This record gives sequence, C-alpha cells and structure tokens, in this order.
Amino acid sequence: MGPPKQLKRTFLGFDLSTQKLKAVLLGSSLEVVAAAEVKFDTDLPEFRTTGGANAGPNKNEYFVQPVMWVKAMDIVLDRLVMQQADLSTVAAISGSGQQHGSLYWSKHGINTLQNLDSEKFLHGQIDDSAFVVNRTPIWMDATTTKQCLEMEMAVGGKLNMVELTGSKCYERFTGPQIRKIYQQRCHAYEEANRISLVSSFISSLFLGSVAPIDFSDGSGMNLLDIRKKNWSKDCLNVCAPDLDKRLDIPVSPNTILGNVSPYFVERFSFSPDCKVAASTGDNPSALSGMLVGSSWLTISLGTSDTLMMSFKEPLNWEEGHVLCHPTETEEFMGLLCFRNASLVREEMNKKTTGGNWDKFNEYLDSTPRGNFGNMAVHFNDMEIIPKAQGILRWNKEMDPSSLEAARGVIKFSSPQIEIRALVEGQMLHHRAVAEDLGYQFGPETQILVTGGASVNKSILQTIADVFNAPVHIQDEGYEAALLGAAYRAAYTLYLHEVGEEETPLCYRDYILSLTSNKLNLVCEPHKDSEEIYAPMLLRYREMARILSHPHT
Repeated sequence: MGPPKQLKRTFLGFDLSTQKLKAVLLGSSLEVVAAAEVKFDTDLPEFRTTGGANAGPNKNEYFVQPVMWVKAMDIVLDRLVMQQADLSTVAAISGSGQQHGSLYWSKHGINTLQNLDSEKFLHGQIDDSAFVVNRTPIWMDATTTKQCLEMEMAVGGKLNMVELTGSKCYERFTGPQIRKIYQQRCHAYEEANRISLVSSFISSLFLGSVAPIDFSDGSGMNLLDIRKKNWSKDCLNVCAPDLDKRLDIPVSPNTILGNVSPYFVERFSFSPDCKVAASTGDNPSALSGMLVGSSWLTISLGTSDTLMMSFKEPLNWEEGHVLCHPTETEEFMGLLCFRNASLVREEMNKKTTGGNWDKFNEYLDSTPRGNFGNMAVHFNDMEIIPKAQGILRWNKEMDPSSLEAARGVIKFSSPQIEIRALVEGQMLHHRAVAEDLGYQFGPETQILVTGGASVNKSILQTIADVFNAPVHIQDEGYEAALLGAAYRAAYTLYLHEVGEEETPLCYRDYILSLTSNKLNLVCEPHKDSEEIYAPMLLRYREMARILSHPHT
C-alpha cells in the first residue's frame, strides 16, 4: 500500500540557513510547486548583518537578533502567497535550521506565541520582548573555549564527552554557549523559560507553542546521549542548572508535533488539520534531501571539504561529529571536516595556470593516475585531522625512514605533476582519515559529490579512482537541506497515517516511490585504481605522520 493519493496535498519545507530563509512547496509527487527566499543582508538591511550574522565586540564573537528570523518568516510566507501558492493544500510542514544556534524564550514570549493575533505580522508580536537574549549566538561564534574545558573536565575528559555525545566539546556547540550565557548573563538565563535550537524554533512558530528539539539536531549540542537519545544528566548538570526544564524531552525527527496554530489558518488559509513535523539541523536535513543509501559517502567540496556518511553503530571520533541519523532513527551519521580544501586548490590554480580552470583540468588529465609516484600533502593552514601544518612532497625514490623524508622534495618538475599531486593528495587524505576512524569502504560504496567543485569532471574522476567507487552529482541547483525538510514533512505524515497492521516503508523507499532520485552518475573508477592507490594510501599516511610529528 502506497501513500494516500490526495492530489491536492502539498508539503511545505523551510531552510533557515546562515544567509537566508528559503521555503519550498512540493506537490503530491514531490515536484516543486512554488519557492521563495529572503536574504538577510539585502532584504532585511535594518539588522546590519554581513553574511547573515553580526560580529560582536570580542574576537570570534558572532550573533543574530532573533527578530530578524521572525520577520524573514513573515516575508517568505507573503512571497509564497504572491506566487499564488495555495497554502490551504499544505498537509504537513517541517524545517531545516543552521545547527548549534540557540534562542531563549521569555515567559511573555511563550504567552505571545500561544495567542497570536492573525491581524498582525508575526514580528509585530514576537518582538525583542519575546526573548531574554536579543543577541543570540550562532555557529560562527567561537568564544566558549573556557566553557568547553569545564564541561569536558566535569564528565571525565574529552574521550568521555565523545563517547556520550558523539563529539568533543566544540566552541560553536550549543551546550558551551548555554553555559556561557548562564555564567555571564545569569539573570537572562534565570528568565529564560525555554531554550530552542534554530530548527525547533521554526516548528515553534507554526505550532504556536515551543516545540521540542529533535535528537538529530540535538546531537550538535554536547548535551545529548546519542545512544540513549535523551539528555545526558552529567552534561546537563555541568552546563547550567535546571536545564532539562528549559530544553524539554527530545523527540524523534519523525514526530508529528501537532496541528498548525490558528494564526496561520486565519491569516494564510492553512487547513486547521495541517500537521507540524519536527524540524532538524541543516546537515541532517541535507542527508535527508540527498536520498542516498546507507553505503554512500557524500563529499562536499567547498571552503572546507566535508565527508558525510551513515553507520549502524556510533564510532568514537575525537575529531569530527557523530549525530543521530535524521531518517533511519536507530542509525547514526558522521561528519568529517577538512580545512585545506578549495582555497588550496584555487591557490595552486593561480600559481600554475594564472587561474584558468580549463588549463588546470587539462594538466590534471595529462598526467597518469599515480603521478609517476610523485605525492604531496598541502596543509597550508593547520589541518584538523591530523593536527598538522606544512607542505611535503615526495618522489618515487623517497625512503620514508630517511632523514630527507621530513624535508621532502622542494618542488616537482612540472605544473602537471604539481596539480595531480595536490588533487590526489587531498583525496588520499580524505580516504585515509575516514578509514583510520573506522569507516569501511567496499564494493558497495558509492559517492555523491556536492559543492562548488562538483562541476569539475577531472577532479571527480580523481575522486572515483582514489576511492575506487562510482561518483555521482545532483541536478543543478538542487538544494538538499531545503528539499530534505519538505520530504521529511511528507514522510512524517505518512508514518502518522499508516495503518497499524501495515509495515511502513523506510524513508528512502517512500520518497523514491513518489519522485525520482536526482542523482547522475558521472565517473566510474578505472579497473586498476585499487592497485595504484592502495600502496599510495600507506605512503600517504607516512607523509601525514611526519608532518604532524616533524621532530620524531
């Protein structure tokens, strides 16, 4: 039995990212019916953001005024209506929010949220007085080093924090941020009746009451026990007093929280039966939107390169993040970030070709796989895993145990060899780190590449060869986090409606029963890839070890 075929049903998804709020309305076959967006810098200039955030007076301090997000919701809904979007057909709503940001509701704010007047804009009612912190920290903020150390020490060290919450304490994570507010603005913390993440804040607006946090986005707080899928008492106790009351009980991302509030029924003609589903963080939502299977690895090529993967049991990663999976709720997802990424590729391109990508690709393609045994590690900035900085080049003759190994070769004989050494080196680095942390590659592995460089066929072919796996890309303009929000709205409603005697389809099967996968196969690995790159992986690990321990 498939889903109920009510042709007029639509599903509404939101993505509140750093720079904009986007909305998409999908039809019953999950096709795009309408879409709108609000760019914070240009559409809401009165908040004076740069890239969607305000810089604070202190180094690494970044905040947002929550009312900006409320006002953006007013505008984006009006823009949907101006496109003749029929919001009375919306059967379910869900959202995706930038991870780690937090909002602190006042008692008055919660009361206002529950009694909205449909004659007025949201931002005319949910104003500064609705929040006890009007400059709320977002993920860009890195001013909580002290709080991170305190929290790790209190639970018995970094490794215990990793085992409990899936990540060591990171400055941007919500737990350390809440602790800082408790320590520095104790009165504001006392007055905060509830605390929302950006994702649960989206659901709260539509629900007309403060929505619970889902355990996938909740995994980015250093507060959630990812195995028990509930708050860790130890982490809550060290973070701030009476925090459990302010957070409420976390819920599965597949939860219907209730019906849409009367405000939206009266103001925008939503159906009173329209359901509000739990929202989740932008990384989990992107994974939901990609519709990849469990043996897939996603590589996002950007300012930093990010690897995203799924696994059945949580791995303990000292660096990187393990989160509860957003759709296969008994499973887990992993995120690994690499700092030396597109900026290093761009710098090499400038140096070797004057910035001509066609030339860069021509050079890359003209050199054989394996690059005659020439290899390079380019950690121009301090890398995250391993913690190392510097550039090291080895030729085929280099003996890893020799004194020369730490110095390496000064430079290679041609720009072609330099370019291939860089691209192969970056991908060997990504693969080696993932393997060393316990991720298993095999014949089932497939790769989806997203981000700016996913248009570059020559780089994609190198990825296919180094990982020995087929590489796919998404349709142009595909916004995975946004679509993931609308897809999850549809799936959560389906789970809510499915009969007790029926076994529900899993998320991916259900969504693919309604729409096609927007993935295109672009490259297959060459037959001799494993033969070429397996020995290079071993050699690469030696190079990385030498760079991270230069004097041993």
